[in-house]
Amino acid sequence: MQHVKTVKMLIVDDEPVICQGLHYTIDWADYGVEVVAEAYDGHEALQVVQEHEIDLVLTDIRMEGMDGLQLAKELKRCHPEVRVIMISGYEEFEYARQAIKLDVTDYLLKPVDIDELVAAVTGIVEDIRSKDTRVNSPTKDAELWLSEMAAHYETSLAKSIPPYLLNSAEYKLIATQLEKFSILAASQTEQDFTMLQRLWLQTVRESLEKSGIRQVSVFVHKNLLMTLLMTDQPRSKRQWDEILQTMLDDWPEEHRLYGAVSDTYVSLDQTAAICAEVRALLPYYALEKRSLLDREYKTEVDNGRAMHDFDSAEMVSKLSVALFKQDADMLEELIDGMFRLFLDQRYLLTDMVKVCDELSIMLRQRLRQSGLTQLEHGLERTIDLEVFNHPDAIRQAISTEVFDLLQLIDKVGIDRSFWIIEKAKKYMADHYLSDLKASEVAAYLKITPSYFSNIFKQSTGKSFSEYMNELRINEARKLLLTTQDKVFEIADRVGYKEYKYFVSVFKLYTGMTPKKYRVLNIKE
Repeated sequence: MQHVKTVKMLIVDDEPVICQGLHYTIDWADYGVEVVAEAYDGHEALQVVQEHEIDLVLTDIRMEGMDGLQLAKELKRCHPEVRVIMISGYEEFEYARQAIKLDVTDYLLKPVDIDELVAAVTGIVEDIRSKDTRVNSPTKDAELWLSEMAAHYETSLAKSIPPYLLNSAEYKLIATQLEKFSILAASQTEQDFTMLQRLWLQTVRESLEKSGIRQVSVFVHKNLLMTLLMTDQPRSKRQWDEILQTMLDDWPEEHRLYGAVSDTYVSLDQTAAICAEVRALLPYYALEKRSLLDREYKTEVDNGRAMHDFDSAEMVSKLSVALFKQDADMLEELIDGMFRLFLDQRYLLTDMVKVCDELSIMLRQRLRQSGLTQLEHGLERTIDLEVFNHPDAIRQAISTEVFDLLQLIDKVGIDRSFWIIEKAKKYMADHYLSDLKASEVAAYLKITPSYFSNIFKQSTGKSFSEYMNELRINEARKLLLTTQDKVFEIADRVGYKEYKYFVSVFKLYTGMTPKKYRVLNIKE
């Protein structure tokens, strides 16, 4: 009978009742999961992981002592094979961004949706089982070793090297992928994928054998084959390039096969780090469709790229306006403009995904703040670059998400005062240097002053005067540090006709007088 792995899970929360609820509310055994233990802080959790073969940690993000983010960081450093699902009642963008950086598998919000939690756990179970093997043979041992090197490339692993891989004159690694995989995936069944992967392995093996190259290959993703190349006679770079280009050209299918290749090396102890290097080269394919990517090409491209920082906050503001106006054309225009900028500045796929991930998180947070509570089921998953390995695919992914939000807003409705306040903020930003009154803004918006005051306070948490003071004081700070104007002149420029009143407001917001602020900050 074939062995089916039971996934061992640890539940971590500083509230025992929460731990017990997550433990006993769901019959985890039905999903192939054994809850090994419960822990009540990060330190205790690490001890359990060290004492047991834990596969999955389900943890709260906010705990006394070592919190969930610190725990995830330690697990990534010391136990990178352990998967992490983070649960949080905190929706701030910074928490989610840190979780993404720590390769947290999933990020769920309290109150936890049981179906969503089960789906996240079962997805991990299936992935772990697909990589689990109990077959012992020289080639299988080598494949398992290479798979572990590819998965754990951020740590220094003391894994014993299988004898099958030893005693070669030099080694080389190549990672291969199929272009525009998301399009291919949409039309493929699991059986189709199995046949495709067999053809992939066969093409690589037969082409390399013709050139006298031994190889071990493992799929670490449906669209990522890692191949360790071994030869008894050293080859020049030109010879290697010809061999590998021929291998890629031998691929018979419509979707092109491309690869990222390492330099040659002689010590297999370097393999984990080199796996990381070649995987990092793959996103460069989308720039010029060069089928064989190497370190020299990366250096050449990097020297010719000068990206400017992308203003995610401004884009979120524009997307929010378009969403609440229900303006589909404006949304398309914004997304098209963003991706034209990406292509003009030669963004890598990784750069595009980073921006899109931030936009997704910040946009959802913005919509929740505006009353769209239906988003509290959690964040969308990070875009998988092995699947969405083309700019058009990434564009389609973010476009689909934004238009899903458009439909949701249209379906459930939302407080339309959001758009009124956005319009008011823009008007105030354009006129705050004058002696602007709330009644003037209300007249501009064609609503009553009392209604404007109420919805403005409800939306921003600040009164009209508080908001205006913040705008003016922020501008005054800039002028104090960038001009030689006298303080009373700056007061007048930012809309304060009475000097003493300006000084008192400035001190209220900064804790010091304008003169002291200028002296201290210029000195720094």
